[in-house]
Order: sequence, then structure tokens, then C-alpha cells
Amino acid sequence: MYKRFDPTESMRLVKHYITSMTDKSYDNLPYWLLLPNKKPAEAAHCRVDDAELVGSWYEGLTCAMRMLETDEGEDVRQSLRRHLMRSWGEHGLRFCEKYPWTHTVHSSFHEMGYILPAMNLICEEYPEDTEAEKRTSELIRGMRELVIERKVRTFWSGDSPEPEPVYEFPNDVYLKEGGFDLTRHTGRGEQAIRNALMLPALVRRWELRGDEVALDLATGLANYVLGVSRYFNYRMEFFGHVHSAAWFAYGLVYLGRLTENRTYIEKGKAIYDYIRSISSSFGWVPEYAQWHPMEEEHCETCCVRDMIICAAELTDCGYDEYWEDVNSFARNQLMENQIRYSGYVTVDNSKPDEDGITYRDIDKRMIGGFTGGSEPNSISLTRFRSIAGCCVGTAPSAIKLVWDRAVTNQNGACVVNIPCEKETDDYKLESFIPDKGYIRFTANKDLTAGFRHYGFYDHDLCFLINGKKAEADTSGRIIQFELNAGDVLELVFRIETEEKDEKTRGRIFKVMWRGCDVVDILPRGEHVRLYQRDDSVPPYYPGPDDVEYTGAANYGPTQVSAKPNK
Repeated sequence: MYKRFDPTESMRLVKHYITSMTDKSYDNLPYWLLLPNKKPAEAAHCRVDDAELVGSWYEGLTCAMRMLETDEGEDVRQSLRRHLMRSWGEHGLRFCEKYPWTHTVHSSFHEMGYILPAMNLICEEYPEDTEAEKRTSELIRGMRELVIERKVRTFWSGDSPEPEPVYEFPNDVYLKEGGFDLTRHTGRGEQAIRNALMLPALVRRWELRGDEVALDLATGLANYVLGVSRYFNYRMEFFGHVHSAAWFAYGLVYLGRLTENRTYIEKGKAIYDYIRSISSSFGWVPEYAQWHPMEEEHCETCCVRDMIICAAELTDCGYDEYWEDVNSFARNQLMENQIRYSGYVTVDNSKPDEDGITYRDIDKRMIGGFTGGSEPNSISLTRFRSIAGCCVGTAPSAIKLVWDRAVTNQNGACVVNIPCEKETDDYKLESFIPDKGYIRFTANKDLTAGFRHYGFYDHDLCFLINGKKAEADTSGRIIQFELNAGDVLELVFRIETEEKDEKTRGRIFKVMWRGCDVVDILPRGEHVRLYQRDDSVPPYYPGPDDVEYTGAANYGPTQVSAKPNK
């Protein structure tokens, strides 16, 4: 028996982490820094907790609660909202609060890429919140005021006006006391791409509110990065931070789709294709491109999330082939990068928490987090960001996207894009992959049902309706049938374990596939081995709804008595 792809369970774990890894003494302020390899393990505050995290965790927790259709966690969500609504300042920018662990109080344009999506969510969910609307509008207009607008090219051959808006920020840091101080910088480099991370949120703001200033700023930043910055070469290859480039890429595709500008779509697609060329087929994405030797790279979950969202955007633009990546990346590396077991963690609950540091129940609280740096076959606990606060904030948006698009309406048909388990008023979808080559779709009303045609279906493929063989046209991308209420449509195909050699992270791995799921990788990794998808032992759940605790120390087969899967 093998574990099945279960987005709902993954999202329950996300909700657990976000609501557990907060500091009640500071109104549920998140802990970004988690150090599971220390003895005892600890979580500690740092400046970013009140910068990007209050934005990304608000968005992540909102995604989790919406998908799970629950109000549990609302107290933490409202705490994050309160944090977000504090510390606004000059030019509409949001600054961090002055905590004991905070040094220079500043605003980073990179961080506005996390703040603005959360503000869009608040404005969408709470239309009566005039303060949130005011802050969002002022943030966009304040950033527009701060950019350098390049209007004329002055060269040895003469002057020529820029035909399109071209905007860049003078620096990546804006000090609360002092504004732009060009002797200060984040040290990250790559200011052009990192300062443009708010691109998708600017486009979203325009889509939600028709905010022309947001569209203007998005267009000017996109044009600068694609042109004058020289960040990308003619093939849209680059040297640097994959998370920033992939995030920018899906913003480009999104911008191009809404403005019907094919150039933006094609440029975004080319960036995606380059990152895909240095990634694995199952979703391991390097943190940097051409910066370190590939064998030294690690996979930040944020990068996997960006690639899933960008691939989905490309399907919206008519590139149906990218469904392969949405499906494979989500059910493989995205799921494996989530922490589900913590028996290796040393906990000392006798040690009292300090101001800014917590030791309490770290082993239980860390369940559901995401790694900031995995190898294809393992998570190294000695690596900084082995578990990263940024990733737990971004991953839920990819999980919810996959859940929302598992079944979509395409030309009047309910099309199964992602094999998983999902039930609505109209249908019940059940997937038995990777244990069996079997998917069952039960119609709760008269409808047209279809399956997206993936290559792994093609081994002795057959269809049954109410137990009787049904003929189907399998030549296209969608295989569909007319069903009456109560009809049961079954897709059956032969599934076997296939061993495929794949070069990723600079070496050859033997990857064991069953259909679209990776069930093992050789050589096996350490410290935390990935792709242990044997379902002969129960999973380890963190909460009272899913588990009965019989030991106070760590998770493990002798400490936990798990209830059956729901």
C-alpha cells in the first residue's frame, strides 16, 4: 500500500503549524527561525517576523481555512491582520515594529511582495474595511512616487524617448528614519528582480479594483526588468535567485493574460521553461541558477510554489501541456517538503521560554512546516532554513490552487485534472493512485464528465460506466462521457513501478514512479529521508482531532496511536 496524494491533509497540517508557531505574548507574532537540530530545539524571533511573515502567514492561513471550510484559527488570523494594519509610514510603506530583536527599522520593496497580496485579501474579504482600502491604495501610490521613471535614452548617437513606462526603485531599502540611504542595502543584490516581486499583487489589485496606478506600476516594473536591467538574456536565462525569477514570471504571464499582451506571456513562459530545464520532473527546483555548483543547490519550497502557480497561469493562456507540471510538482516535491514526522527532535519542556525564543513542544509545533532547502531525496537538518517560515506562508496558495483546479469546468464538462479525493454537491472524485491504476467519478446530477489525458494512463486503459465497459475517444487532451445522476464512471489502467534515471542537482538518481507519483528515490537520503511512501505504518498527526497522544516526548511509532485516515 502506498500513501495517496491528499491536499486536504496537507492543508490541515499547514493550519496546525501557522496557529502553533506563534508567540502569544506578542499577539501571535510568527516565529520565522526554527532550529530543529539544536539540543534542545528552539524557535526564535527575528525582524522578518513582523515584515513579510505577517503578510504571507495571513494569506497562507486564509487559504487553509477557506479550503478546509473552517473557522478554526480565526483568532490567529485576526492577530496577523492586526499586525498588518500597524506600522504604516511615509509614502504609504509598511515598516516593521521596533522589537528587542529588531535593528534598523526599514521597509524593503521585496517584502511589499508579501504585504500587498495580504492587503488585497483583506480588501476582498472585508469590503467595509475602509482603513485597509486606504492603506492598500496609499502603498501602491507611495511606491509609484518613489520609482525613478526612465523617460529618455541619452546615448552617443542621440536622444530617444522611452516608448513604454520604465520604472525602477533607487534602492532595495527605505529607512523609516532617513528614507533612501544609498550607503545601506540588503546585501542580496539583484535589486531589479527582487524589487519587482509585488508584480502579481499589483495585477491582482487592478483586476479587483480597476486600480490604474497599480497597472501602471506593474507595467513599468515589468518593462524595466525585461529591458534596461539586463537581468535576463535573450533566451530569458538568468544568474541568481530562482524564487524571485519564478514569482516574477507568473506575474508576467498574469499581466499578459489580463492585458492581452502576448509578449509578456511569452517572456514569462520562457523564464518558466528555463527554470524547468534545471529542475526535476517531480518538482525539485534549485534555489539559485548558475550561482553555486548545481550539486550544492537546495530546493526552497517557495520555488516549487511559484512554479506550480506559473504553470497554472500558462494553462489559462492555452498551454495545456503545463498541467503535467502542476500535477507532478504538487503531488511529489511540494508534499515531500512538508514536515510530517519529528521523532528526531530533542525537546526540553523544563526549559522556560525566553523573550523572543521558545523551546516548548517544538517537536509537535513544527509538524506541517515546510523546508527551505531540500535535496531531491532528503532534508538536511544542519542546513540553515531546513524549516523556513517563509515557505509555510507561500506553500498554501499552491495547495489551494491545485485543490481548486483538481476538477474544473471546461466547455460545460467537469474535467478531472488532478487525481485526488474531492467531493462537492455535483460529484465525488476518488483516486487510488499510486497503489492502483484506478480513479472513480460518481455523478450526483446529470452532467458531462471528463479526464485530462495523461501519458501514464495509457497502459491497458479502459473505462467503465456502472460496471460496463464504455467506449471513448482517447485521441484528444480531454476524454469525456455523458453521465446521469448516480452514474459511476471508472478509469482503470495498468500501473507498475517504473525505475527511471534522472539527472538533477548535478547527479543521477534512480526515481521509482507509479503513475504520476514518485514512491522511492535511490540513493536514499539523510537526515530526513524523502519519498518514504509506504503506507504500512500510520502517519503522524499533530492535533487532538487526528491523534491520541500516549507519550509526551517525540512523535514515533511507540509514542503515537493514530486514528484511521478520514
